[in-house]
Amino acid sequence: MTQDKFSVANEFGQPVGTPVSGWNGSRFPTGELLEGRLCRLEALAVYRHGDDLADAFALDEEGRIWTYMASGPFGTKTGLTDWITKVSAGRDPMFYAIVDKASSKALGIASYMRIAPEAGSIEVGSIAYSPLMQRTPLATEAMFLMMAHAFETLGYRRYEWKCDSLNAASRKAAERYGFIFEGIFRQALVYKGRNRDTAWFSILDYEWPAIKAAFTAWLDPENFDSNGRQKLRLADLIDQQRGTGEDISQPR
Repeated sequence: MTQDKFSVANEFGQPVGTPVSGWNGSRFPTGELLEGRLCRLEALAVYRHGDDLADAFALDEEGRIWTYMASGPFGTKTGLTDWITKVSAGRDPMFYAIVDKASSKALGIASYMRIAPEAGSIEVGSIAYSPLMQRTPLATEAMFLMMAHAFETLGYRRYEWKCDSLNAASRKAAERYGFIFEGIFRQALVYKGRNRDTAWFSILDYEWPAIKAAFTAWLDPENFDSNGRQKLRLADLIDQQRGTGEDISQPR
């Protein structure tokens, strides 16, 4: 029997997983404020963020944001704020409002979900960016802040991204952020009356240092010209980091 690099042999010569020394589980997220240079993430609350989000999402007149989401589009402001009230009361998913520091307006949402502290696994999902936030450095920083919090403060070993396999934009975003594609779960869900095959992606804790270095370099103001255009692409920076420094092919 061939033994792979992620296993060791037990006393019977059988391959078993590599030891995880001192593992006591991860912390459950509690909505701590996450602060960056461009944005801050606040625990979602309808009284604080409902009006801003209603205005921002209203700019998406066709409702394209919600195509691959389990909820929405909501049609009315009341429909949206009722949904915010409902989801902000839960612990899993645990929703954040993404607030633009320049305007102090909430422009989007994201959540931690499928939270499993005992396994050290957590997913980022239910990501909805208004048109004011799409394709901006602020959007990238928001994902970086959530990722850093999960690995560095909460102590997770595995950070997941899942989406409808037909959602090309989400799959492209996952790859840009450094997630590794793991495969397709066929007929995984039924939502909005239709089938969903789910694409799975992940980042593991021993991969995080290289990805953090790439995000940090990309978000540096020096990486943008006077018109706000990026000089170096995030995906290229991640590829460069993965190709240098310590070996990240082995778990620890």
